[in-house]
Amino acid sequence: MALNFEQCQKARMSRDARFDGKFYIAVKTTGIFCRPICPAPSPKEQNVNYFATAIEAANEGFRPCLRCRPDSAPGSFAWKGVDTTVERALALIEQGALANDSVETLAARLGISDRYLRSLFKEKLGTTPKHYALYQQLLFAKQLLHQSALSITDVAFSSGFNSLRRFNDSFKQHFKLTPQQVRKQQKQPSDHIELILSYRPPYRWDLMQAFLSKRLIPGLEWITENGYGRTFNWKDEGLQGYFEATHLFEKNAFKIKLFTTEKANILPLVKNIRRILDLDTDIALIEQQLSQLPGMDGKLVSGLRLPGIWCSFEAGLRAILGQQISVEAARKLVCQVVDTYGELLVSHDEEAGERRLFPTTKALAEVDFEILRIPQSRKNTLMTFCRYCFEHPLQDDLDQWLKLKGIGPWTVNYAKMRGQSDSDIWLGSDLGVIKALRKLSGESGDENADFDSEQAKPWRSYLTFQCWNLLY
Repeated sequence: MALNFEQCQKARMSRDARFDGKFYIAVKTTGIFCRPICPAPSPKEQNVNYFATAIEAANEGFRPCLRCRPDSAPGSFAWKGVDTTVERALALIEQGALANDSVETLAARLGISDRYLRSLFKEKLGTTPKHYALYQQLLFAKQLLHQSALSITDVAFSSGFNSLRRFNDSFKQHFKLTPQQVRKQQKQPSDHIELILSYRPPYRWDLMQAFLSKRLIPGLEWITENGYGRTFNWKDEGLQGYFEATHLFEKNAFKIKLFTTEKANILPLVKNIRRILDLDTDIALIEQQLSQLPGMDGKLVSGLRLPGIWCSFEAGLRAILGQQISVEAARKLVCQVVDTYGELLVSHDEEAGERRLFPTTKALAEVDFEILRIPQSRKNTLMTFCRYCFEHPLQDDLDQWLKLKGIGPWTVNYAKMRGQSDSDIWLGSDLGVIKALRKLSGESGDENADFDSEQAKPWRSYLTFQCWNLLY
């Protein structure tokens, strides 16, 4: 966000949750920085500095507050959806791209030079890619120390550090505290990791729940009135598990229980869960822009989020199976694929029943899909798609799928919107969107009214979901 002194002042004095994560308050007299919702007594204005990101506050020598815990704030970047290169870079870093690879390798995946990538990070975040990645690891480690029952050693490895000594040194250098000082009491050991993930309100969980329910794949996913869970494979790397997210409406947060088959860097997993639940969106900013579109005044549903799918491959396969058929018919086809080719996952919950993983690209690379009652041309598309994704595991540009026979713009755009949570996808050719636009123009009395989706940039994915919502 473009920091405005008066807005920041009013937000911190009112502890407005809608500004949580959009800026941070650094107190010069204590050397601590806080979230706008911090319950501590408000300092005098002359003792305060405002920063757009936590890392900017840290670079100025401030350490995170132990009461409001800035490590738990939802993310926010004013340029999100505008500077796609930085957005893609951050997404890859959050997936662990710099855990074992260099900045040069990351830049090559983005199709730019490492010098230009460093320049972009300096301009947008005031730091380097490596420093940004390290600070995200440290903030996540701090969250684990506060909320989980993991030992300090396990916290170090779960947050992506390769040695306990490096973790301790980095933690003390950046936070002016040792991990032991942050963890005031040891919690009872558990078979899962529990975290609280915050968001900025409003959040229409009922609509998110309804959308996911209609597309639910039993065994792979499960849903309750207040929660959603699913199994996962992490990038075919052998790390498997499942998570359960319970909505805490009064706290503007979700409680996450995360189960994994092995101890590893789980920061990318948690970032992906945040993406699936769309917890880092500045929904008020998006709705302010969408409400100005012709016909949307009074029709906009506040708090409507973008439901994600675990990965681009799964989103692509679901999209191919959903071409030109109903949601329910597509769901049944996906169920067949998961039940036939998905690996069984050993569950920690004996009452949960059978749980399956979504099939990996390797498992489907040589499958003929004869079990599916669909045209042979569609089977051929699935086979070509699965082999391609298996042979190109690090491909981030989904437009390359357009080279494959049977895959068109709708399929690619759907996968971008739900598999990558791209905020600017307009599915104007979708039958549901077309029906919604006819409904809007009919109610306005002008069947020939022009609807310019370009006015919704860079939030056209949210416009797509608003249109779908008009049909219910």
